[in-house]
This record gives sequence, structure tokens and C-alpha cells, in this order.
Amino acid sequence: MDAGRPTPAHASGASTRRTVHVVLPGDIDDPGTPSGGNTYDRRVCAGLGERGWAVHEHPVPGGWPHPDSAARAALSRLLAATPDDAVVLVDGLIASAVPDLLAPHATRLRLVPLVHMPLDDAAEGRALATARAVVTTSEWTRRRLLARHWLPADRIYVAPPGVTPAPVTPAGDAAGDRLLCVAAVTRHKGHDLLVDALCVLAETPWTLVCAGTLTREPDLVGRLRDRLVGAGLAHRVRLAGPLTGPALDAAYAAADLLVLPSRGETYGMVVTEALARGVPVLGTDVGGLPEALGRTPDGVVPGLLVPPDDAAALAGALSWWLGDDELRSRLRRAALARRDTLTDWPVTTARLAAVLEEVTG
Repeated sequence: MDAGRPTPAHASGASTRRTVHVVLPGDIDDPGTPSGGNTYDRRVCAGLGERGWAVHEHPVPGGWPHPDSAARAALSRLLAATPDDAVVLVDGLIASAVPDLLAPHATRLRLVPLVHMPLDDAAEGRALATARAVVTTSEWTRRRLLARHWLPADRIYVAPPGVTPAPVTPAGDAAGDRLLCVAAVTRHKGHDLLVDALCVLAETPWTLVCAGTLTREPDLVGRLRDRLVGAGLAHRVRLAGPLTGPALDAAYAAADLLVLPSRGETYGMVVTEALARGVPVLGTDVGGLPEALGRTPDGVVPGLLVPPDDAAALAGALSWWLGDDELRSRLRRAALARRDTLTDWPVTTARLAAVLEEVTG
């Protein structure tokens, strides 16, 4: 385990630097398992350093939020070794799973869980009760925590993800038939629903790129491949595996529509990544996804929302998108307008830093 790798800070802030210890999942930098939570953590660690904080990162190995005994022991040693009165920002996948390890340090350390995904169990409530403050990554998550747990509302803050500015994706041909799904290939992300919907539209021209890890639910991946082969669609769907950096940029640049058929989302950073390029979104009306999709300044939604777990509704929305020139033009204009309202990561970091400063006192 990293004993506390520091994130560099600007020299201009060196004389007034505050210190934060950040407890992170061990796979934070694993390119084989990219996730929105890991991206968020990495961005704010860098951003806090740029704002003059001394950031000490502590990746903790283990299958969070279901740690084994070795992971629990590693976290216990880390907390015990952290100096008295330190500000400790703890990724929620870790914090929410181990209230018994946090509780002995609740008065000694200034604990701040960063909740990406609520676990909705009693252990989470006990863990968050040990905190000086809690930061969530969406308004939806904040409301969820307050509804599920007995927590003071004035200690729960929101710092939504930022998005990196990106070039506008060329409109492509008029058909809008280049579909993209950026998510780990799992049941939770709804890939089975997407394949079912596309099988209904087998006679309609389209292609799909799925950019996301294929290793979390290999049995599902196998079933999806068999379904596509049986429907004669395997040549139209590319299961690309995880894409990052220039490869992911290229996938967005070649897309007309982002499709995210999740059964649950606390926010959906890929939604704003698509909008940052002027690409409309077809997603599910669930969790924080509508919050990420947002509206243009004149109130237009830059995409389509369908009920979760409904392949027929998804097929209907895809059919509408593929068959209606005016709809595609309207949603692309809306995506471009929404693009101008998105905020970059420094705004996210500033909101998080304000919470840490308040906790520091």
C-alpha cells in the first residue's frame, strides 16, 4: 500500500498549504477498470494540489465495498498511523463499508466521506454518522442519503463532476446511426436491454460501439455475444473493451448518439462527456442521470429519457431517433447549447475544497 504519495502543489500556495489525506480504492489507476468514481477521485486529487493543498494519497487494495480481512487490516493500520486532527477524505466505497473501523477515529480525525454511489444499508448510515462532513457527487445522491439515514442536512454537501472541454464532434451523415455506449458491460448498465432493443431494429441501419470493461460479468458478455450472433448482428456491434485517453476521444468523435440504458446511475459522467462534444444522449430516467443530462438555458432536454429496465421503450426511442431527421437536428442543437453551460473540473475542486476548509476550521 502506498504510504501517502503526495500530489504536487503549486509553489505559490506552499506557504499556506493545508493538508488532506485521501483514502482511495486500490484500483484507482488501473486502466483495465476505468470508472467514473476513479476518474473523479483522480481529478480532485490533482485539483486540490493545484489549489495549494498538500495531498497525501493512500490507495487501499481490496474488493471495495466488500473488503476481505487483509483490506480491512490495511485500512485499520492506515487510520491508526494518520496524525491527530488530520483531514481525511475517504472514498465512499471504502468509508460506507467499514463503520466499525471509522468509529474509533471519529473524534481524533476529521473524516469526510466522498460518496459516489450510495449503498443504502445500515452500515453506510453508521459510517456517515462518524463524519465531520459528507460530500456527494450529485443532488440526487444527497437527497437519497438524507432519505435513508438520520443525518444532519447541513453536513451533506454536493460537488458534481466537472467535464473537460472537448472539440465538437462532427455531425456525420444525416442518418445519425453511429451509436456509442460508454460503460462497463454489466447488467446494471443495461447492456442486455440495449441488445434486446437493437434486435428489434435489426432491419434499420445502425452500428454500435460498446466501450467498457468486459471482465466484470463474463457470463453476461458471453450471452450477449451469442444473442448478437443468433440475430445476425455481431458485425454491427463492437465490444471494444475499456477505452481511455485518445482511444475514447476517437470513439466520441465517431458517435452520433450516446446510449446509456442503466438500471441505476448516481450521476453519469459519460453523459456530460458526450454533451461536451455536442453529442445528444439517450438514457434512462433513473437516479442522477437526468441531473447530468440537464437542460439548455431555454429549457430543452438535450436527449431522450426512457424508463429503466424497459427494452421496448428503449427500442421505441432508438427508432424515433433513427427515423426522424427533425428530432436529430433539434437534439443536436440542444446538446450544443447544453455544452456551453457545463463546468470544468476546477469548479468541482473549488466546491470540495470549500468543504475541506470548513472542516479544517
